[in-house]
Amino acid sequence: MDIGLLAVGAGLAVGITAIGTGYAQGRIGAAGAGVIAEKPEIMGRIILLVAIPETMVILGFAVAAMILLLLGGTGG
Repeated sequence: MDIGLLAVGAGLAVGITAIGTGYAQGRIGAAGAGVIAEKPEIMGRIILLVAIPETMVILGFAVAAMILLLLGGTGG
């Protein structure tokens, strides 16, 4: 039972951050496409702004790894 709850917690850590990142990247990407149509010279900034929310998923993955490796290895 304990391992199952740890797995659910790790899955939620990755899943919820992935949903948030997808939402943020969708909004930023749509706005960025409009800005690039008006000012193509700032494409580099827009690419950077679209990539920034991806760090949230990386942190969610790190939390999931810590949950599974640190808490799962204790045996309960």
